[in-house]
Amino acid sequence: MYDFCINGGGMVGAALALGLAQQRFKVAVIEPTPPREFNAEDGPDLRVSAISASSVSLLRKLGAWQYIESMRYKAYTGLSVWDAPQHRTDFTSQSVGEKQLGYFVENRLIQLGCHKALEACSQVDIYSGQSVKHIEQSDSGEENKQVSVVLCNGEGVSATWLIGADGAHSQVRQAMGIGSSGWQYQQQAMGITILLDKPVKPITWQQFTPQGPRAFLPMFGNYGSLVWYDNPDVLANLSKLNNGQLSSEIMNAFPLELTADGNGFTIVDKAVFPLTRAHASEYIRGNCVLIGDAAHTINPLAGQGVNLGFKDVEALLAVSAQYTALSSHDFRAALKANYEAPRRRDNALMMSAMDGFYTLFSNELAPIKWFRNQLLSVAQRIEPAKREVLKYAIGLR
Repeated sequence: MYDFCINGGGMVGAALALGLAQQRFKVAVIEPTPPREFNAEDGPDLRVSAISASSVSLLRKLGAWQYIESMRYKAYTGLSVWDAPQHRTDFTSQSVGEKQLGYFVENRLIQLGCHKALEACSQVDIYSGQSVKHIEQSDSGEENKQVSVVLCNGEGVSATWLIGADGAHSQVRQAMGIGSSGWQYQQQAMGITILLDKPVKPITWQQFTPQGPRAFLPMFGNYGSLVWYDNPDVLANLSKLNNGQLSSEIMNAFPLELTADGNGFTIVDKAVFPLTRAHASEYIRGNCVLIGDAAHTINPLAGQGVNLGFKDVEALLAVSAQYTALSSHDFRAALKANYEAPRRRDNALMMSAMDGFYTLFSNELAPIKWFRNQLLSVAQRIEPAKREVLKYAIGLR
């Protein structure tokens, strides 16, 4: 029997498995779709995450970052936000004494880096290409509870604790009857991977328009990722255009900074994603624990999604490091007090902050627009305030 069974070996689930293995626990990881091997000749994946300094620190400790940086990533040193040229705030890594603000990394490569590190962990078994058919929790007393999982191939896996790291549509959350609250935003986002003719500066930027934000994320080489927020009908029509037609629409909708100094681009890939907010009513029920998107999904506006998941991992590992008797009342109480309570509070706070940010910067009502413009203009001139905001955003606070 395993100490922990993790349903979902994505970025967050695989990172947790590494941490639990370092603590000498026996771990099973169930991952239906393992990441394909890295090939430097392949173009970039569409899904990219902004990895904060604190998340990189965690991945280093877990032994995964060395594999990630041996593949590819893009460090960025600047971040700019504006709705008009005269109402703009620019953040730099130099202002907080850092070499970079963070890294843009393809999601698959973060997951792959974690899986490469897991290969050296003898106490971790990965059930690759398998999915969960059934979950059952024993009815024995609290001290002897365990969870049994039946895989689609009929194989059974038993563990003291089952971790739901299986995404926004979590099987674990549903099997345990844990409710969630939230909504789907009226807007959606189109991700567009582009190849630029010339190198671009390591700066990510976001412009706010009445129709929604427009963002640029620099990637490795001359690649970049555009994010176009708009209502679903507009994005549905855009997704039907050929690449030449879509390029013309991008030129009209995105700021001139995209093609500064005559830097042209070609479209490599594109897809439309829904924007959802959801928060589980509990992170722990019985002998099941939720982490990452299984517990919370957030508006991706500020790129905090996977970083919140890695903070979940850190908090859970801080509790498990102090216990060997995993079925004890004390361990369960510690999980409730030192994992569930602080992480639910902090995640809810970040969700509300992102919603407030979204409302502030997507609203054209005259009083709100005036306040937003003043905020951006003043923030540009007050360096101490800018530094504190930036430190919080990149995980230094």
